Amino acid sequence: MPLALLALAVGAFGIGTTEFAMMGLLPDVAGDLGTSIPSAGHLVSAYALGVVVGAPLLAAVTARLPRRRVLVGLMVLFVAGNALSAAAPDHGWLLAARFLSGLPHGAFFGVGAVVATGLVAPERKARSVSLMFLGLTVANIVGVPAATLMGQHLGWRATFLAVSAIGLVAIAALALLVPDDHTRGESGGLRGEIAALRGLPVWLALGTTVAGFGALFSAYSYITPMLTDAAGYGDASVTVLLALFGVGATAGNLLGGRLADHSLRGTLFGGLIALGAVLALFPLLMRAEWSAAVGVTLLGTAAFTTGSPLQLMVMEKAAAAPSLASSANQAAFNLANAGGAWVGGLVLAAGFGVTSPAVAGVGLAVLGIVVAGVAYGVDRRRSDLPVMPGRLIAAHVPPARQQTPTHTP
Repeated sequence: MPLALLALAVGAFGIGTTEFAMMGLLPDVAGDLGTSIPSAGHLVSAYALGVVVGAPLLAAVTARLPRRRVLVGLMVLFVAGNALSAAAPDHGWLLAARFLSGLPHGAFFGVGAVVATGLVAPERKARSVSLMFLGLTVANIVGVPAATLMGQHLGWRATFLAVSAIGLVAIAALALLVPDDHTRGESGGLRGEIAALRGLPVWLALGTTVAGFGALFSAYSYITPMLTDAAGYGDASVTVLLALFGVGATAGNLLGGRLADHSLRGTLFGGLIALGAVLALFPLLMRAEWSAAVGVTLLGTAAFTTGSPLQLMVMEKAAAAPSLASSANQAAFNLANAGGAWVGGLVLAAGFGVTSPAVAGVGLAVLGIVVAGVAYGVDRRRSDLPVMPGRLIAAHVPPARQQTPTHTP
């Protein structure tokens, strides 16, 4: 695997750290800025909103730029957002800075996935994407706990300064390690990028992401009360258990990348089925401390086995605009985060018990399987359609305006 994937992983590590560290810093931020914890919780939503807005927008407007330049520019924006967060004098300023920090998130992973797959042979595409996502999963094991501890002992502003430093390292790594001959974007421009997203298969693939990862966040959003109220863990132990989730996610990410290179659809369906099974067992697993630890680890493994397959499936459906489609998939991940938490909160508020969000997640996992099955059926029907002679010629001889120009460094 090329060293350029390391540069992408460093950027992913910084992004993953700043995204999830805020959850552990909310009490400190609220106390320092004189606001309530629920109001400080809006900082999490502001970041997610930035991801949803920035992912397709930035990918589309930068479609014709060299991808290395785009990746470096996105990390510059990331560093600026985190530096402004560290300097925020009040809650409103921090809210705007968190939105700014979220803008490059989706586009970085989207464009990065296209670069990663372009660096390797076709039979190793899924593995290359999983190595980029490795930075995100390792952030949950190392980056987030370290950032939380730093915030508790040195102040929450020090955390954002440290994340900015990680971003600077990523900028240097991207500039040095990502080869320029693999960074030319599509030539279709903004109109061509948007047109490529109009097909039903693309939206079915995005829908699979929303439903599949919505199943994860339906349970994970309420994992702390499950561990304390049902499994009997103390509050101090939750951080260690969340690190176990990160270990499981890292293992699942690497496993999914390897398996998807052999069978993309098989890995996707298998991962969604495994996720539904783990969530169905959660009420039993949360009855004892040892089984709860196993359940948290398995949850991370099952969910992130589907990460690389979902990313590649969306890119496959929008081959004419892989950067925009891949970035839109990152927006779908964040919609899954918000939607899953909402569904889990509904059943929890209805009084069905502390583990009920996991059971609700089973329904979302089944929905993801159904949507993926419909997508597969659409593909089968399209492949069975007869091809007219004129269309056959057009399929093999692309118009000159659609050809990607050769780029010489």
